[in-house]
Amino acid sequence: MAAGAEGTPTSAPEPLYATVNGKPITQKEFYGAYNGYLRQKFYHGQIPDDQLAPAKKEVSDRLVDRVLLLDEAKRRGLAADEPRIAQTIAEYEARYATSAAWQKSREAMLPGLKQQLTEQDLLRQMEAIGHTIAEPGDEAVREFYKTRIELFTQPEKLRLHTILLKVDPSAPKTVRDAARAEAARIVTNLRADGGKFEELARLHSHDRSAEQGGDMGYLHRGMIPEPVQAQLDQRPLGAVGDAIDVLEGVAIFRLDERVPPQVMAYQDVATRARELLKRDLSNQAWQSFLSGLRKTAVIKLVEQVPPAPAAATK
Repeated sequence: MAAGAEGTPTSAPEPLYATVNGKPITQKEFYGAYNGYLRQKFYHGQIPDDQLAPAKKEVSDRLVDRVLLLDEAKRRGLAADEPRIAQTIAEYEARYATSAAWQKSREAMLPGLKQQLTEQDLLRQMEAIGHTIAEPGDEAVREFYKTRIELFTQPEKLRLHTILLKVDPSAPKTVRDAARAEAARIVTNLRADGGKFEELARLHSHDRSAEQGGDMGYLHRGMIPEPVQAQLDQRPLGAVGDAIDVLEGVAIFRLDERVPPQVMAYQDVATRARELLKRDLSNQAWQSFLSGLRKTAVIKLVEQVPPAPAAATK
């Protein structure tokens, strides 16, 4: 603690993470944002070591961009949408009307809440400005369709029949082994007389396709588990594959038809192509807008920042 001019203790300044055009970003702000980012993106557990640096850079960039955007909003003379802010505060008031804690701290919290909502509204306006693009012409849309044809290509489709012997994931190994042995016997019978597949599917399968004789209809590549897809890739039409473990148990598949990838006609996807192009152009405009703000900014990162608190990587 330091003492003020009249002997009143004053708080030590917050350690800095960076300054942007002279405005401070404290280490507390950085690690608060960093922890929130980790909780959102890596909620399942520990962040991989090779993603620590990219995560910190993304959070750092966001904080820097926030300062730059608010500066630009001020330079442009933008005003926050006061009715929108008042409505949001009214909603807070209604939600916490019976909260003793809210009533006690309301007067102290309202100024900070209003400031936060004001900044959020200005950032919303700046994002709308930064994403603004001209409507692309028909030729540009058609060129996008040609150069990104993979976006307008229906993937390969496979028509399959299956027999599923259901095994609960928590079942002991002996239960799965028994299902594997039963599936092997069914495969032997099917290969001896392929005409029995539909009959055996109705008799043994626990898949919802059992009533249709195991007919699963058409499935796109990517909808099929990788081990199953790998097996099917090696099988000719009409062949019955070996029994294979799947999430639901043990399954047998027969490949009935293979429909190759099909490019959709431009006239059938022109509207979608236009929307995808506009999305790409809008994102490019936004990145260019941010880059322009950074070019004229003075951004200083603190050379030595202590490691993140332990909670940040949990």
